[in-house]
Amino acid sequence: MQINQENTGDSAAVNAVVDGAVSALERRIDLSLPLAAIDQDVAQRLKHLARTVKMPGFRPGKVPFKMVSQQYGRDARSEAIGAAIEKNFGDKVREQKLRVVGYPRFEPKQNEGAADPAMLEFCAVFEVYPDVVLGDITGREIEKPTLTVSDAEVDKTIEVLRKQRVTYVAAGRPAVSGDRLVIDFTGRKDGEVFPGGEASDFEIILGGGKMLADFEAAVTGLSAGEEKTFDLTFPADYQAPDLAGQTVQFEVKVKSVELPQLPELDAEFAKSLGVADGDLTQMRVEVRANLEREVNKRLRERIKSQVMDALLAVNPLTVPKAMVDQESRQMAEAAVRDLESRGMSAQNVPVEPSWFTEQAKRRTALGIIVAELVKEKALAAKPEQVRALIDDFAETYEDPAEVVRWYYSQPERLAEAEGLVMENNVVDWVLANAKVTDKLVSFDELMGNAK
Repeated sequence: MQINQENTGDSAAVNAVVDGAVSALERRIDLSLPLAAIDQDVAQRLKHLARTVKMPGFRPGKVPFKMVSQQYGRDARSEAIGAAIEKNFGDKVREQKLRVVGYPRFEPKQNEGAADPAMLEFCAVFEVYPDVVLGDITGREIEKPTLTVSDAEVDKTIEVLRKQRVTYVAAGRPAVSGDRLVIDFTGRKDGEVFPGGEASDFEIILGGGKMLADFEAAVTGLSAGEEKTFDLTFPADYQAPDLAGQTVQFEVKVKSVELPQLPELDAEFAKSLGVADGDLTQMRVEVRANLEREVNKRLRERIKSQVMDALLAVNPLTVPKAMVDQESRQMAEAAVRDLESRGMSAQNVPVEPSWFTEQAKRRTALGIIVAELVKEKALAAKPEQVRALIDDFAETYEDPAEVVRWYYSQPERLAEAEGLVMENNVVDWVLANAKVTDKLVSFDELMGNAK
């Protein structure tokens, strides 16, 4: 820690007093450093430096002390003050049993009377970790979503998998909903082609919603090789202001009309899902297992969200601004990395930490509450729990043993698994102590397919 004396004022340690809080978690400590002790430390630092310092015209260790002092005295004094502050501040917060968050800010002390010329006086401003007294969770009501995967859900999932592998063949008839069309089109407003109004070999799925409903309706019923000219009025709230509410004219040429073909439920389809021998019964077993894993994951996420809400409700907490600021910065950095991973330049999309402040407050508060709960209720992750979680992750990979080795060879990955186990322990503890009622949820709603 380095402090420039000109920025602190000719003020003074050894005496520290907690003046009280400026905010709920902010504290101030007055520190006074004897200038004589500072001068003595500066002299010792310069003497030590004089033994090795090099200057033109002098052998190492033979530079006159006055020259060493002139050259390095300012830095030595700053270092001496910084060291004294660090020691005395540390001593005082330990004496007061204060849990300091972040780094203190040092300000010149505002003296009401005459300042002591023999002392360097200043004020340390910092935040402390909040005291956490865990609230009573027993009265909180939590609805636990439940869903048992049935044959109907397996059938529905297989249909989704078939649609993901759809192919198209020439229809040989006029276009209907569900068909894929390849078209050329030109759109004109007041006789002039408007921006984005022209395309060649453009693919649309009728009923897919990629184009305006009126556009799709106009080309429905056309066959390959047909052309059509029609007027279209854009919605009043259309995203392009120049076209919103405007009537334009389109010229469309249909180059092909193709109908969808879903793959047959046969051995080839089963093999495409990773069932080596193409056995359809085994395919259903594996689809069910994967579906149950995904359903359980989503159910767990919903339960966890309710549990965290309950913990926040019974443990109202003021969180240190320093911790929130740090969390906000980390979230902003993560957002930038995510943008870059998608091929976007963060320079073109500036990400501000302030965007994440509210979410950071929630995360910070939950981190403090969960940590206290883990400590008080002995909910830390056990090695066997971590291994069970990793084994469960590994089951979805071709070589589970390699995945397990990867986790245990990467300390940060292992720490992530331990964190997940700890969260699961907290969720289980809350569910065991709160008022929990089961609530059946639909498959489509859980999977985000509800309309």
